[in-house]
Amino acid sequence: MREFVPSDDARELSFCLVAAQWNETYVRRLVDGALATLRARGADEGRIAVRWVPGSFELPLAAQQAAQEERGAARRFDAVVALGCVIRGETEHFRLVADAASQGLLAVALDTGVPVLNGVLAVEDAAQAEARSGGEHGNAGAQAALAAVRMANLRRGREAS
Repeated sequence: MREFVPSDDARELSFCLVAAQWNETYVRRLVDGALATLRARGADEGRIAVRWVPGSFELPLAAQQAAQEERGAARRFDAVVALGCVIRGETEHFRLVADAASQGLLAVALDTGVPVLNGVLAVEDAAQAEARSGGEHGNAGAQAALAAVRMANLRRGREAS
């Protein structure tokens, strides 16, 4: 049996971060965490794009556009990272938005074959958003970015040394 463990090396890879402006205070922290992770893994600044959309509901379309974008004969981006934050209000609207974003992002990944990582927080309150965007529970943006590196390397067949 042979096991394949993808590399954490982001050199020579291209990434697109699609980020929701709604709850931007927390999303900005997710973006910062994702960028720090990509840079720490060797990603070239010129091969990272950040695109902002109005809210988490719009993330799948932006992810699809990025995943389908071409540069020459190849895909422009090796992976897409979607970042957003949906906080529960008085109604179930937050769940509908979070579910739609999640299902849409999954569909984009499966339809295009490009890794699309879901870094959308669906939280009960601002304290949970704070804790998961660089607080006591880490940074979901950083975690999604690391997963993007690994999935891009899995797709390329680049193994950890």
